[in-house]
Amino acid sequence: MTDEKQQDQRADKTEAPLPAINFATFIFSLNSSALVQLGMMEDPMTGQNTKNLPLAKQTIDVISMLEEKTRGNLTADEAAMIKNILYDLRILYVKEKQ
Repeated sequence: MTDEKQQDQRADKTEAPLPAINFATFIFSLNSSALVQLGMMEDPMTGQNTKNLPLAKQTIDVISMLEEKTRGNLTADEAAMIKNILYDLRILYVKEKQ
């Protein structure tokens, strides 16, 4: 076995398992991205808080589009989750925009 394959196998064993992919985890991922873009969370790549309000607005708009396009196809919990996330992100965006 090559050194590269051994390193890959060791890395696979030490990394935390990823959560299952479903609608909720996808929306939570977009929410986390928006929070990073709003400067509310550290960027996991740089470890710094930086704001990118145009990108945050675009991410909020993507979540809004998903809410609109999935309307009537979500469970009550999913619909409430996306509604609450959008409300919170929009409030934060307006505060950061001022």
